[in-house]
Amino acid sequence: MKTIDDLIAEGQVEGKRVFVRADLNVPLDGTTITDDGRIRAAVPTIAKLADAGATVIVASHLGRPKGEPDPTFSLAPVMTRLTELLDRRVLFGTDTVGEQTEKALAAARGGDVVLLENLRFFPGETSKDDAERGAFADRLAALADAYVGDGFGAVHRKHASVYDLPARLPHAAGGLIATEVGVLKKLTEDVSRPYAVVLGGSKVSDKLGVIDHLLEKADRILVGGGMVFTFLKAQGHEVGKSLLQEDQLPIVTEYLERAAAKGVEFVLPVDVVGATEFPDLRTKAPAQPVTAPVDAIPADLIGLDIGPESRKLFAAKLADAATIFWNGPMGVFEHPDFADGTRAVAQALSDGSAFSVVGGGDSAAAVRILGFDEDAFGHISTGGGASLEYLEGKTLPGLSALEN
Repeated sequence: MKTIDDLIAEGQVEGKRVFVRADLNVPLDGTTITDDGRIRAAVPTIAKLADAGATVIVASHLGRPKGEPDPTFSLAPVMTRLTELLDRRVLFGTDTVGEQTEKALAAARGGDVVLLENLRFFPGETSKDDAERGAFADRLAALADAYVGDGFGAVHRKHASVYDLPARLPHAAGGLIATEVGVLKKLTEDVSRPYAVVLGGSKVSDKLGVIDHLLEKADRILVGGGMVFTFLKAQGHEVGKSLLQEDQLPIVTEYLERAAAKGVEFVLPVDVVGATEFPDLRTKAPAQPVTAPVDAIPADLIGLDIGPESRKLFAAKLADAATIFWNGPMGVFEHPDFADGTRAVAQALSDGSAFSVVGGGDSAAAVRILGFDEDAFGHISTGGGASLEYLEGKTLPGLSALEN
């Protein structure tokens, strides 16, 4: 896989237009960015290319618009933040591949950055039809002289800007993708042990593939979040009104049995914190939390976090680990009454000496929202879904396109 240093050495950067597929899919509250981690992660590659004399065309998706312009998903707030972080001129291609973008590119000079409007405003970006996707990739390719893939959070998608566009231009991996792949190799090849995996999030169905794969690699797997209640039910516990995927009970039971047979320690909570109603995440009004052991969860309780004894248990199980991968919060961390489980896991990782990887998505957001120093972790990924699919052993279209 070529790097941007290779492109620079080959003369593909200075005085050229270089298309950077970044992942600037940040969470928004209206037009306010609530976590700019992905923008900050994209800056080093963009700045390096600009410093080398390129006009850098930066493109990304944001949210899930339905193949047409939608101001709710405009990258305008991202442009403002990107300009602040880069401290250089950033122009905005407001129509992505149209007349306004051509004007912005005509006005740009080496060292300038042109941010394109949301790629998903065009149906060709995400189309399953190769011809439609290819036609959109042709329009994007016409803007640039070279391509740099640096949106790790999107490399598991077979989208025009991720998969089809690299085939049309000289291409290389950006610094962020190179770093992400290097980190994930440490989780799959010659792993330092003990190797502990912490999985959370709402649905167990989202994590089945990675659990299946990690049963062959991990020494212990800790489970929290909404997905844990399907595991607890499989063990014979009643889970009240908690999130439960009954159709997944057979496979969850099988995984527990496989883990026991292979000597992989499966660590589940011994107590939970919940409420009789789901909390208001906007007002953060007190939710009157109730703590219950897992063998006595009240029938009217919604489990929303792991409990205090579980926090101690999880911290103890992580204390001696040499490698830790964490993906998914332990509860509804957005509400202060149900953030302690996620905080406890983050604290255990930041206090320990293990090589720790926070697997993107809500876990990465939680680390920042809860006020942890990012430098206390070995690596904070920008791609939750991409990280999981890599650990499942899947071929990621965006990486295979850069390798060709």
